[in-house]
This record gives sequence, C-alpha cells and structure tokens, in this order.
Amino acid sequence: MAPRRGADIEPEEPQLGGLVFNEPLSWRAGKPIPTGELLRRLDTLATELREMDQEETDKDSLTNVAKELAGQNLLGHKDKGVRAFTACCLVDVLKICAPDAPFTPTQLKDIFTLFITSTLPALSDPSHAYNTQHKYVLVSLAEVKSIVLLCDIPNSDPLIIHLFTNFFDTISGSSKSSTGEEISRDVQYNMTQILVTLVDEAQSLPAEAVDVIVAQFLRASTPGGKKGEAPDEKQSTLLLKELPEAYNMAKTICNACPEKMARYISQYFNDVIMDVSGDATKTNGHRRKSDVAPDSDDEDVPSGPTESDMIELRKAHKLLRELWRASAPVLQNVIPQLEAELSAENIQLRLLATETLGDIISGIGAAGPPPPPIMDPAAYPPAKLDDSSPPPANENILTTPSSPQSFAQTHPGVYQSFMGRKNDKSAVIRAGWTTAIGRILVTSGGGIGLSSHEESALVKGLGEKLSDADEKVRLAAVKAVGEFSFRDVIAKLAPNGSVSKSGSVLCTLADRARDRKHAVRIEGMTTLGRIWGVAAGEIAAGNEAVNDALGGIPTKIFDAFYANDKDLNVLLDHVMFEQLIPLGYPPAKAKGKAVNGDSQVNGDGPFDADKIRTERILLVVKCLDAKSRKAFFALQGRQPTFSKVLEQFLKRCEEFNGGVMEEDSQGIKNKLDTCVKWFADLLPDPLRSIHDLHKYAKLHDRRSYQLLRFMIAPASDFNTVYKAFKEFQKRIQSAAGAPAGLLDTFIPIIYRSAHLVYNRSHQPVILQYARTDDKELGATAHMVMQEISDKHPLIFEASVNELCKSLQEQAPSEKKPNLPGSVDTLKALASFAKSPQNKIPKDRKFVSTLLGFAKYGTPPKAAKYAVSILMSSTDRKEMHTKDLLDYATRDWEYGGDHYLTKLATICQLTLLDPKTSEDSSDEILDITTQQILLRTRTPKFGEDEAWQSDEQLDEELQAKCWALKTLVNRLRTTTDPETAKKLAIPVYKLLNALIVKNGELSKQADTPSHHKSRLRLLAAQQMLKVCTNKMFDEFVSPVEFNRLSFVAQDATPEVRRGFIEKLQKYIVKGKLSNRFLTIIFLTAFEPMNDFRTSIMTWIRSRVKVCHDAKNKVFESVFPRLIHLLAHHPDYSPSPGELQDHGRYLLYYVTTVASEDNLALIYKYAERVKQARDALSGSDSENIYVLSDLAQALIKKWEEKRGWSMQTWPTKVGMPVGLFSGLPSHEVAQEIAEKNYLPEEMDNLLDDLVRNADKKIRPPKAPKQPKRSRDDQDPDAHPAKKVKSEPKPKPTKKDRPAKEPKTPKALKKKQRSSGGAPSSAERRTSRRGTSARKSYADRDDSEDDEEMWDGVAEWEYLSKEEAERERKLAASAKKAQVRDSEDEGDASSPEPEAEAEEAEAEVEPGLDPEATPEPEEEEDEEEEEEVVTPPRSNGRHAKPRSSAAKSSPKKSSPRKAPTPKAKVAPSRVLKTKGKSPLVKAKGKPPISAAKEVAAKKGAAAAKGKGKGKQSKVKDIFDMDESE
Repeated sequence: MAPRRGADIEPEEPQLGGLVFNEPLSWRAGKPIPTGELLRRLDTLATELREMDQEETDKDSLTNVAKELAGQNLLGHKDKGVRAFTACCLVDVLKICAPDAPFTPTQLKDIFTLFITSTLPALSDPSHAYNTQHKYVLVSLAEVKSIVLLCDIPNSDPLIIHLFTNFFDTISGSSKSSTGEEISRDVQYNMTQILVTLVDEAQSLPAEAVDVIVAQFLRASTPGGKKGEAPDEKQSTLLLKELPEAYNMAKTICNACPEKMARYISQYFNDVIMDVSGDATKTNGHRRKSDVAPDSDDEDVPSGPTESDMIELRKAHKLLRELWRASAPVLQNVIPQLEAELSAENIQLRLLATETLGDIISGIGAAGPPPPPIMDPAAYPPAKLDDSSPPPANENILTTPSSPQSFAQTHPGVYQSFMGRKNDKSAVIRAGWTTAIGRILVTSGGGIGLSSHEESALVKGLGEKLSDADEKVRLAAVKAVGEFSFRDVIAKLAPNGSVSKSGSVLCTLADRARDRKHAVRIEGMTTLGRIWGVAAGEIAAGNEAVNDALGGIPTKIFDAFYANDKDLNVLLDHVMFEQLIPLGYPPAKAKGKAVNGDSQVNGDGPFDADKIRTERILLVVKCLDAKSRKAFFALQGRQPTFSKVLEQFLKRCEEFNGGVMEEDSQGIKNKLDTCVKWFADLLPDPLRSIHDLHKYAKLHDRRSYQLLRFMIAPASDFNTVYKAFKEFQKRIQSAAGAPAGLLDTFIPIIYRSAHLVYNRSHQPVILQYARTDDKELGATAHMVMQEISDKHPLIFEASVNELCKSLQEQAPSEKKPNLPGSVDTLKALASFAKSPQNKIPKDRKFVSTLLGFAKYGTPPKAAKYAVSILMSSTDRKEMHTKDLLDYATRDWEYGGDHYLTKLATICQLTLLDPKTSEDSSDEILDITTQQILLRTRTPKFGEDEAWQSDEQLDEELQAKCWALKTLVNRLRTTTDPETAKKLAIPVYKLLNALIVKNGELSKQADTPSHHKSRLRLLAAQQMLKVCTNKMFDEFVSPVEFNRLSFVAQDATPEVRRGFIEKLQKYIVKGKLSNRFLTIIFLTAFEPMNDFRTSIMTWIRSRVKVCHDAKNKVFESVFPRLIHLLAHHPDYSPSPGELQDHGRYLLYYVTTVASEDNLALIYKYAERVKQARDALSGSDSENIYVLSDLAQALIKKWEEKRGWSMQTWPTKVGMPVGLFSGLPSHEVAQEIAEKNYLPEEMDNLLDDLVRNADKKIRPPKAPKQPKRSRDDQDPDAHPAKKVKSEPKPKPTKKDRPAKEPKTPKALKKKQRSSGGAPSSAERRTSRRGTSARKSYADRDDSEDDEEMWDGVAEWEYLSKEEAERERKLAASAKKAQVRDSEDEGDASSPEPEAEAEEAEAEVEPGLDPEATPEPEEEEDEEEEEEVVTPPRSNGRHAKPRSSAAKSSPKKSSPRKAPTPKAKVAPSRVLKTKGKSPLVKAKGKPPISAAKEVAAKKGAAAAKGKGKGKQSKVKDIFDMDESE
C-alpha cells in the first residue's frame, strides 16, 4: 500500500513542503514578546514566505501563522518595524493562498486597514528605515492584485477613499520627507497599477474616490496668480516643464479603464451640472425672457444658478477642458450634456458651455490658453516666414494646446450646435463664440489640424463677427485676430482675401480701425498696425504673398485721418509711432544680432540704425495710395506749427514760474491759457487736457522744458530726440505733483511736435535712396525729399550742398543727357528755393549747371525747375533770362533738338521774368499759337482712346500743353488793368474755345481724342488759375462761368477729377471767389462712388471750417447754385427733369444744411422769387421753378430730420450779376402767389428725400452714353444721367386746386441720334462781348440794399385774413409724416461719417488737423504740373442709373409773367413801414402776399397720396449719424 500511496501523492509533492517556521508570534496579555525578538521572528517568517511558491506550498500549513499575523497584537503593534514586517508577511500569505485568503472578512478589513493607513502611506518618505518592506508590500499588492480583496470587504468605501487620497497625495509630493527625496518611478508605477486594478475590478467606486481622481486634473491649472492675470515673465522658470505625477496617475487610470471612468465621470458631472443648472437647460432655442432681462421680476422667468452654483459650474467645466486633453473617451457621455447647455435659457450657462466647447476643440486645458505670440514691430532683424520656429524657451506644457482627437469628427452634432452659437441673440454669447473660434484657428484645433472646410467656415465666421452689430462682439473678434501670429495671419487669414479685398477678414479688420466705438477703434487700429509692423521685413524683402495680403494696411490706417475725429487722430499718432514706425526701432540690442540676422537694409554690413529706421519710413510711404499719402504728409506737415506753439507754451511756463510772478501776472496767465486752450481744442478731452497742462506749468520742471526743446529743435538728430523723449517720460512718471494722466496728454503733443519722421539723421539716407533706387525706394525717396524741401526747409538745408553737387555731376550738355532722377532733385531744390533764406549755391559752376538743364534737360520739367532755381538764386537774373530766351526762340522748329525743353524754358521765363520776356513776345506768340496750337500733326485713329497718362503723352500734346501754359503765364504776370483786359480777350477766347469745343481747335476736327480731353482739362485748370486773380476773375462773364462749371460733368473721368481737385485746392487756399463754390455741387451725379464720397466729405469739411469761423459763405452761394441749375443744358420743366435737379439741390442740402442754418438757406431760396434773371435772353421762370423746388425740398428735409426751422431774422442779399430787381409790385405779387411746380412733383420729392439716407452701393461701371457724338461733340455731360420718363401720377382728390397755367409752346432741342444735344442748343452763348464787360460780384451788404429796396411795395394782411390763412396752413400740415429711413444696417456697423479738415496752413487759433488737399502748387510764381488723374476704365462716364430715354428732351423757353422791363439800379421802390402780421412757422419773414402764396403751395404739395417711386438710383451718402 505504501508505494501506491506514495504514487498517489507524488503530483502533490510541492505542496508537502509546508511552512517550516514554527515560532509563536502572539502572546498573552501582560507577557509580550520583546520587540527585538519579535522583529527577528517576523523577519525569519517573511524571508521564508518570500521564497515559497504558490504551487509548491501546502496552504494549510499557513493557517496558524495567518491567524497570528491577523491578530491585533501584530496589526496594532506600536513599533513601525513590527507593522512593516507583519505587512510583508501578510501580502505573501495572500499571494500564496490566492485566490482564497485564509482570513475572515473582519480580519481582511483589519489587514487592509494596516496596509492603507500605515504601510502604504509610509512610502511618502523614501528615507524611512523600513522603506524596503513598504515597497515590498506595494509591489505585491500590485503584481498579485491582492488589492481586489478590498472590494469584497463590507463597508470598505472609507478604505478605498483613503487609499486613493493617500496615493495621490504621496505622488504629488504633498507629504515628502524632510530630505526632499523624490518618490521613485517604480513606486509611482505600482501605485498607479493598484488604483487601475481597483477601478477595473470594483463593481462601483465611491463618489468621493471619483472626486479624488477627477480633482487631480485641476493640478494642471496655472500655479499662482489670479484669474485673468498675465503670468509674471520673471517667474517663467518656475513654470512646469512636464505634467504633474498625480495628473499622470489620474490620466493613466482614465485611459486604462475608459468605459468605467466614462460612467463615473458622467455621474460626477450629472451631480454637479444638472443639480446646479436645474431647469436652465430647456432647449427651446429661441428668445428667452431671461436673456432679455436677467434681473426681471417676472415670476415665469427662471432665476438661474446662484453665484456659488456658478463657481462650482466653472470648476466642473474647467475639469472638462483638462479631461478632454487627458482622456477624451471618458467624456463620451458628458459632451451631450454640454450640447444641452448650449440651448439653456440662462445666458451664463450658454456662455460657459460655449467657452468650454471652444477650449475643448482647441485643446486648451484648465491652465488656460497659451500666451499670445510675440508680435513686436520694433524687433530687429524683423520676422521672416522662412525662419525655423523653435518652441519658446519658457514654454509651459500646461498651456500648450493639445487635443487627442478631432472634436468635429468625434462629435459632429455637438460641433454643429457649437457653430450655431455664432447667431445667438445674446451679444455676450456671440462674443464668447468669437473668442473661441479664434483660439481654434490659432491652435489648429488643438494641434490635430483642421480640414479646409472647417477652417474656411471658422474664418468666415470670424469675418462676420468683425462686422457684428454689437461692439462687444466686434471687440472680441478684433482681439481674436490679435492672438494670431504672423505665420497664422498669412497662412489662415490671407487666403480669405487681402486687406484691400472687400468682405475679407483682413479688410473687415481694417474697417474696425474706424469703428463707431472708440474701444473697438483702439484695438482694431493697434492690431492692424502691429501686424504690418511685424510683416514689414517680408514686405521690404519683396515677398509678394505678404505684400499682396498686408501691403495695404498703412493705407487703411491713414485713411482714418479723414474721419476728422480727435480720438481717432490721437490713436493714429500712437499707431504711427508705436506700430508702423516704432520710435525704438531698431532696438539698441540689435547691434549684436545684425551681423548674424538677415538685416532688411544692411545685409551683412555694419549696423546703421538711422538707415534701418529710414527704410521703414520709406516703406510705409511706399505702401500708401495717393489719398492716404496726402494724409501722411499732412500729419508731418503739422510739425512746424505744433513745434512753434509748443515753444510758445514753454516760454509761457517759464514766465508763469510755477505760479510765482512778480508783475503782470494776469497777462502771463492769459497768454498761458491761450496756448493751453490751443492744444486742448485738438485733443479728445479738452477739460482734462487743460487741467493737465496747467498742472504741468505749476510743476515748473526746467529740465523737462529743455527736453521738449531738444525734441522740437531742427538741429537735433534722432538719437537726441529719442533719448529726450524717454527721459521726459521718466521724469513725468516720477514727478511728485504730476497728475495721473499728464503723460497721456503730452505724448500726442510730442508726437505732433517732435522731429520724428523728418529728421536730420534721416535726410542723408533718403538722399542716398533717391540716388540709387535701392530696393525700389527711389521714387518714394524723391517724394519724401520733395515734401521735406517744401514744408521743412530747415531739415532739408542739411542736404542742399550734396544735392547741388550731385546735379553738377549729372549736368546735361548738347550731346549728353541727364539722369532721370535729376528731375526730382531739381523739383525739391526748386521748392526749397522759395524760402527767402534758402542757401542755394551761387557759384559759377552751379549756375552753369542750371543753365545746362535749362537748355538740354530732359524731360522738359527739368528745364522748368532749373529756371525756377536760377531765377531765385542768381544775381544776374536779367542777363540769364535774355540769353535763355534768345537761345530758346532762335530758329525754334517743331521736332528740332531739345524743342520741348526750349518750350518749358520759355514758359517758365514768361512767368518769372515777364519784363524781359516781353521783348520776345512776338516770337513766343508765333511759336505757341501758329506753330503748335493751331496745327495738328498726330493722326486721328478710329478707336482713339479718350485719355492717356502723363507717361504716355506724345510730344505734340506735350508741346501744346507747354504752349497753352505759356500764354496763360503771359496773362497772369500782367498787372496793368488796361493791358490785362486787352491780353485777356484772346487768351479767354482760346480757353473758352477749348472748353466749349471739347478741346478741338482745328477747323478740320482732326485732333485725337486723348489730345482733346487733355487740352480741355488743361484749359479749365488754367481758367481757374487765371481767376485766382480778382482782376481776371471779373473778366469772366456768368455765361462763361457756367460753361466752365460744366467741366465738372465731363465725359472723361480723369477730366472731371483733375478739374475738381484743382478747384478744391484753390478754394482751400482762398484764391477763388465764392461763386466757384457752386461748381462743386454739380458732382451730384458723379458715377465714381469713391470720388463722389470724397467730394461730399470735403464739402462737409469746408462747411465745418466756415461754421467755426462764423462765415456764411456756403449758405450765400445757394442762389448762385439755383441760377446755375436754371441755365443747365439739361434743365426742363418736366417732372422727371425737375426731380433730377432736385437731386442737385438735395445734394447741397445734405452736405451743407444743419438745424442752425436751414432757415438761412430757406431764406435764400425764397429771395430768388423776389428777383429776376439778370442774364440777357434768360427765362426767369426757370429760377422761380427751382426756387419753389428748393423750398419744398428744404421743408421735406426739415420734416425728415425732425428739425425745427426758425424764422431767419435778418435780410439777405443776392448776387447783382445774376439777379436784378422786379419791375413792379404787381409782378412781384403775381410771382409770389404762384406755385411753379407741377402737381405730381410732391410724390417725386417724397421719394427723393426718403431715399436720401439709404446706404450707397458702388455703382456699376459707367456705360458709354448712347450718343452719336464722338469727342468732337463739345457738349457731352455724362455726369447727368439719362433717365426714363416718369410715369404720370394720378391727381389726388384732397390736393388743393392750383392756378391753371397758361400752356406754352415747347421748343425741342436738337439732339443727335444718340440723345446728346449739340453744343449750340445745350450751351447757347457767344464770346463776342464777354471780355469787354465787367461782371464783378458785389458784397452781400450791397446786394441787400439794392434787392430789398428795389422789390416793390407790399400789402399786408389784416388780422382776420391772417387768422384765416393760418388755419389754411395748419390744415395743410396734416399730411402724413414719413419716418426717416434708418441710418445704417444694425447688423453691419459702418465707420462713422467722414468730415475732413481742409486747412493747408495752421496757426494758433486754427485747427491743425488739416486734410491733405490735392498736391500743392510748386511755386506761386511757377507754372504747375499737369494733373494726372488716376486710371479709369476708359469708358465715358454715365452717372445716371436709370434706362436711357429714347425721346429727346424738351426745354421750355417760357415767357416771363410780365414784360421784362429792366429796372435801373438807381430806382428805389419804397416799402411800407408796417411789419407783416402773419409769419409762417419755420419760415423767414416775407411779405404777406408771398407768404399766403407759399402756404397755398405748401398745401398743394402736401397731398397724402404716394406715387410709385421713381426709378432713380440713390447716389447720396448722407449718413449724419455719430
């Protein structure tokens, strides 16, 4: 039996090896085993158990030991070693006996209590004496997974919670040893494995344990600092370079058990979110009362979560952000809850959900978004797109965006719901959404990348929010773009369109630089300027992609100058000197980098700060278009005036002596107040500015006075100016008594006064670029040099000798031409030579150089400028003039050597030395007229273009231009009235012929079209120039003036623009009489929308200047405008034509009228009916029709604006040359009582006024007018549109009956087949006697005396009659009042209405925010250049938008109501001394009879019927908002 028994137990032979250890481990009470002995025994047992194998050990042999180990004597022993060895033995017993532990549940609970509360917590101290035993226990529990027994113990939740808490505390280092020794990696790993095993095996985890896991993700929050605080750069080394260990442990748990953790986390957020939000997540998706009125008392409106609830919610949503980064799958059940929050009624919840989803998509965690990219416009070397981009040295892993997967692909439904928040009704939500999508774009969806569709949708949404109706949304959108790096702007925003492409994100961002709200303007312009400042390096390097996308930014920025807003102008100063041309550029530290970096100017050469800075200045100017360049030059043009006033202010401060004055204290204070007020009037907050400047005067800081003088001194180089500026800032900031905002007040003044752009340090570099054309900056350098010579001669003076030396080197000869750049140099010197103290060299060599240019210079302008310099610098003026004239006129032949140069020399000498030139007058006249003007040498082609630029002009046209200027110069220099009258006749005849005959002088009509258009423009400009002399202005008759006016409606856009710009320039300089103001209002039908808008801006600017000066000139020209329109070739009494004339009048009213001056304008309109047309053969009824039309329009405009027009109290005069007195009282009575407007005009005018404020859309490209005429037709006026006949309006029953009109025969005007009238019918006038008759305008006071004394006797109503008429007028007032159209689309905010200043020179007391006008004449004594308008589409302009009318127009040469007996000027008809008893409300005092007639007319015009709106395209931009 033994062998068989042995065979039976042989497979169990390993189990026979039972436990050898048999020493007692327990004891009776009072007889404990000594600790040392106990430790020895436990060590022995632990060693034996460690060597035992589970498969080879008899588990029953462990029963006694297990019982003793589980006893309280060992588990609760006070000695740490005993407990440590006991724990080691216990884990081995559990390992050997697995899966069935030889312990009761109570014993297991005690055992795990030892593990969790004593053994494992001791691992936090790696220096512990029994750390080895502790680690052994940890490893055993992790590897054997004995920890799962904890789940079988009843009421084990406290132990589980304690285990999780202790492990995370240990890993986080919150309970490290005193030595600071870190926890080893193996301990971290095993702890993690234990927790993963527990989560995976447990049926459920306690909620507190889940809280502990989730809370670890909050460790990713940025340490220190408050919410919204920027991290301290000095503490950047303290930022985490890797994720916290506790964070990684929680992350591992979530990723190891995603399904279970998803359930736990879902429940966690259910407890937090759903309990807090309550009923706030109702998904009706429409307007909610709580959004409209969060603080409403309505009981039906949910109150929403409390502040404490919101704190918990924010914490929970912050966890969501980090959980997505750490373990996205665990949020699969939570994301739908966020989607529900997106539709919550409560705004706070919707905003929180929107922000959270945005950050989740962006991969932004609890630490918040990454720091904004470094965008430093002053950095040098500048940023390059091809540079490698290493991560920042202080990059924080917590703020580095990271998304484990694409949110849009994982949760497409939630993503679409998030995208739908862009149209949320709440601006707060839209703003939050805008910020979120900006982050998504910047982070590329958390680094995962965005599909092209997703990126384009986000960019499009960002662009839409830049134009949102609410300023908070627009501001958020601008800030979102400000978070983009240079690379992001080019890679993500530029593909949507450049800054010049309408509707693109960059263009919309540029529009925000002129936003209505100042906060948006600041952010928009600063962001725009910063982007360009960083991109300047690539633009300078010639990167076409960057230049195309961002090159137009300076233009957009400087266009804001035309808004004439003080806040905007100060902002423009800041952006110019802090973003575009930073004062600190290039920084001094760049000296060490310039050799290694790619210098944008110096290459590998030495560091030259002045050269680098100058190139940035030239680059800014190069990027500007013509309009914005004028603004830039105007900003620099303020400097001399500001510096003079600042110098006066400093003198007054010194006299003020901090308030301690010995004598004339009041006078000193008054002088100081004058300077202070001058500055304050130009700053946004005048009261604060006055307070700050007075405080500065009381400081009496003499050192700061000297620093300011350093900044404004022309002799200071840039380094001196910059250092003085920095020191001034420090002194003001540290000054004890300085108010807080003093520096903010002073910085704009310094920016405008100091030599920051035009500086002595920059001048040599500008000259160098002008010579070499390096980096294609030569043309720009010449332009800037010209401005400096003209406006800043003291700065220019430093380069005069060098310029003269360069001219000597380039001097031409008969065989050797000069360099092309010489012309610009000569132009700059010619401008500088105007200064009386110019330092032009007078040595023989330089004079010889000038003579060489005058004889052989090319192009001919070189000769012109050379002659100007010669005449201003030489002492032998007469001798040189005679020599040059002899040379130029001797054997002059068309096509000969230098024949154009000779013409230019003759032209300029005729202007500058007329006395000497008179000796050669016969030769000059023969050359200019017989050999040039009256001959045509260039053949005419069938498809000849209407216009050619200056560069394309052929030599014959150049010769004709010089010849025409020569003749005009000869007239301009005449001072004797008799001689002037004699010379004016042929010159006026020539100019008028060119104007009337459309530039044609040849009898064969063979002049090319581009010759005719250029000569027509030049003739009109020369006529304006001649009229700047009062004597010559008087020679221009009203008929000739009318013909000149219609050039503003020429068929060629370049002619219109060139004429109007020249007119504007002369008006601004005050060189033309007031009657020329009427011409500007003929641009009402200008088809070029941008040009028309700029004209309207200019008009409003001039009106503001005149209003500030208390000058009523614009109001006083209204009768002149009516008279001019009455003689317009397109005038007709038909309703459709009158509606078009009403657009002229409304154009005037919308740009000139205000509530203050409307009564005066109305007064002038009434006065027209108290006179008759003074022009021979004119029909006075035309002016009466237009007078009634003007009065009706003014009343309707008053009603539309809601103004109250008061009676104008004083008399007004009329231009005597245009109007004369009425022959008798009866005639005056008849005219006053008659309403000359057709009945259907009321509805047409209603439509006209109602549509006046509608937003202008750019008109389509003007089509070729349907006319058979070619350019030979002298009377083409496309700026008056071809209209269709208006449909007849039914007569309303309630319309008061009007006096029947006597039908008059209508004489048809002859028109060609295309519909254009011939010159004879459209402008019936001759020049036979025009030059022999004086039409001098008289002063308004003289006009008053004649017109008021010479009207007639008036009869006035009795009280009964007056009362009856008052009731009649009141009944007429019951007509329906139409609400004015909204002044802008609420969903598309537009920049504020422009109102530009237009003063070229500024002195104290005037506004120096001068709007740049068309380029200033080079010399009052010089001939000016031919203006070259910008390119056009080559088509004839067609300003009207309605369909062309097939039937020809008809004019009505109506007879006057009474015989036109002319009243002698001396005749005076006395009026009765009694004043009128009846005065119409809102009307000026007029005669009672006239007033009755006016009231009847008003009643007739106020019918309630509204006819069908006439198809007239609105072209007015009359946004008076803001």
